This record gives sequence, structure tokens and C-alpha cells, in this order.
Amino acid sequence: MSFGFYALLFRMKHIDRWALMRCNTKENLAEHSLEVAIIANALANIGNTYFDKTYNCEDIALKAMFHDATEIMTGDLPTPIKYYNNDIRSAYATVEKCAENKLISLLPADMKGYYDKIFSLNDEERIIIKAADKLCAYIKCVNEKQSGNIEFSHAVISTQKALDDMTCPELDYFRKHFLQAFFEPLDNISL
Repeated sequence: MSFGFYALLFRMKHIDRWALMRCNTKENLAEHSLEVAIIANALANIGNTYFDKTYNCEDIALKAMFHDATEIMTGDLPTPIKYYNNDIRSAYATVEKCAENKLISLLPADMKGYYDKIFSLNDEERIIIKAADKLCAYIKCVNEKQSGNIEFSHAVISTQKALDDMTCPELDYFRKHFLQAFFEPLDNISL
């Protein structure tokens, strides 16, 4: 018997993000997931280093890597639709849970418990990964706008507001000390 869990994960590269927007630079789910994992790991490390937290940075990075894996089956539902109202948000959460259960069902029974833990986030992990996810969206929006894509003008404002509204000292620290470099030319970053 062959199990399809890992084969499906390799299809993340076929799921395009920002479906409603014209993008100068395409982004797929695999790229996004890696970037969120990198930023979530950084936020957890910042928490441990500067805010006396005891995050497991590696677990957070791993969970961030899988945070949108259900989109292999559901596709990337645009944020304005996903969060339009509580009914849609609730219905989509049900769809995501069904997709998660289907993904995990594609593993041998002995391995399912491990992945159940990866898809289960405690409150602190949820905050860190959500902050990383939103920060990656913001970086994407600013980069698109800087490349002349006015399509992202409103998205820059709305994602910045979402970041401003988050209560996450790790995010605030990252924004103050690391964010500007994402918008600099390569020579400015590396010299």
C-alpha cells in the first residue's frame, strides 16, 4: 500500500497565492510556507532572547511550515472572502478541519499522532505563527508596491494595520530591528 501524504505536500508548489491580485512576482504555497517558518522561528527566538519566553523554536518553525498545508486541497481562499463575516469564517474553519483530517488519513496509523501534534497549536504558537504569516503578507505587499504594482496599495495599508493591531512583543521587536532590510537593495543588506 502506498500512502499519499508526502506526495500531496509536494504539490504545495502548485497552489498559487494572491489569486485575486495581479502579481509582478508569483508566490506559491511552498514558498510562502518556508518564509512563514523562517519568520516564526525568528519570532520565537526573539521571544526567548529578549522576552523571557520558553518557546520551542524548532517546533514552531515546523508547525509554521505546515500552517497552510490544508490549502493543497482547498486552495488559497482570499482573505477578504475568508474573513467577510462570522458565518463564512466558521464554515471555512470546518472545511480546513476536514482537509486536515483527510491529509492525516493519508498516513500509516502509527505516524498519525505525530502529525496531529504538528497541526495542533497552543495559544502562544498560534499568535507567533499568525504574526509571522501576516508579516510575510506585508513584506509581499510592500515588495509588489515597490515594484510598481499599484494593485497592492490597499493591501499594504490593511496588512500594516493588522500588524499594528497585534499584541506580540516579538513581532514589534522584529519590525523595529529587521523589517526595513526586506525593502533594501541587495548591496545595502550585504555590505
